[in-house]
Amino acid sequence: MNDVAFVVPVYNEASVIADVIADIHTVTPHVVCVNDGSRDGSAQAIVQAGGYLVDHPINMGQGAALQTGIEFARALPQIQRFVTFDADGQHLVADAVRMLDLLEEGDLDIVLGSRFLGETVGASGAKKVLLKAAVKFSNVTSGIRLTDAHNGLRAFNRHVAETMEITAPDMTHASEIIELIAANSYRYREVPVTIHYTDYSTSKGQASVNAINIAVDTLLRRVTRQ
Repeated sequence: MNDVAFVVPVYNEASVIADVIADIHTVTPHVVCVNDGSRDGSAQAIVQAGGYLVDHPINMGQGAALQTGIEFARALPQIQRFVTFDADGQHLVADAVRMLDLLEEGDLDIVLGSRFLGETVGASGAKKVLLKAAVKFSNVTSGIRLTDAHNGLRAFNRHVAETMEITAPDMTHASEIIELIAANSYRYREVPVTIHYTDYSTSKGQASVNAINIAVDTLLRRVTRQ
């Protein structure tokens, strides 16, 4: 898949990022890692593993890292398909490949992974409740009905990469992407994926209180657009 680039936001993931890059390299040589102000050895680990290193000198947030990575990936020769992929080992490359295969058929602009159509391994009951509440909120505010609102595994074509501008720098970007799917009339589909929650990835996750911040930011963004 030489026409595919994976975009991986990285923040203090030195202990796992090399394995993530190695898994992606079984599919494509193009792994764009945006080192988002990490304070550990993430940058060195990315270079040693053979990923493209794009540096944010300070932590700007996952949304900003994704936008930077997508812009970098667009400039790579022959890249026509893009995948956003987490750096903490939660996502499976095999799921991304299935999503890319769907995209290649040409009937879709963006394919979204859903853990609620698929499987969550190691997620707590409270985590699942919070995620499902986020889905209901997103469905109301975005006008698009999905089963999973904040899954970072996505595959999309070049049209989306060139027209989707992520302006929310932090975790609010996930809600913004859904809003952009509606605003830009992208052809979309959800597919089942598996998310592996480990002690490590859970420790890296967002605190529950951040769900409130995401909701407030989403509502403020809607008011601003009106």
